Amino acid sequence: MTAMTPARADRLTGIVLAGLGLAVTAGSIVMDRLPERGVDPWSVPGMVPGVLGVVLTLLGAVLALRRPPAAAHAAPPDDAEERRGKRLMWLALGLCLFYALVLVGRLPFWLATILFVFVFTAALERDPADPPARRMRKLAVAALLAVSVGVGVHLLFQELFFVRMP
Repeated sequence: MTAMTPARADRLTGIVLAGLGLAVTAGSIVMDRLPERGVDPWSVPGMVPGVLGVVLTLLGAVLALRRPPAAAHAAPPDDAEERRGKRLMWLALGLCLFYALVLVGRLPFWLATILFVFVFTAALERDPADPPARRMRKLAVAALLAVSVGVGVHLLFQELFFVRMP
């Protein structure tokens, strides 16, 4: 099996994401609007998924249709790069499953999210060739990102969308 160039991988990923976004948008449109309960049209159950579906569709289309940089047309990655990419993919999948199946529900949502984002970012940004100062800077950025995302997502859903987080 031959490896894909980054440009082709981006195009394929963009098409899949745009298709997923269209499916989410279509699903949100057919959701019950609950008019018999006097639900405000701006707070219907399909509003947030619909907006997210539209955004996913647009960003997927941009990814699929954008003109890639010249480096993206270069030769496919060599075996070592491909193995590293696969290891990172499996690590990312494992971390996501750990977050969804173990952390969420056992810890407060904001704490589970902070831990997940920090470990995910630190693990995927790790480069053994980095000097110690750069490693520390990466860890500091991962910590700042984790706290921002964990607290931000919690506040966004709790305070703006009035969704109680697990």
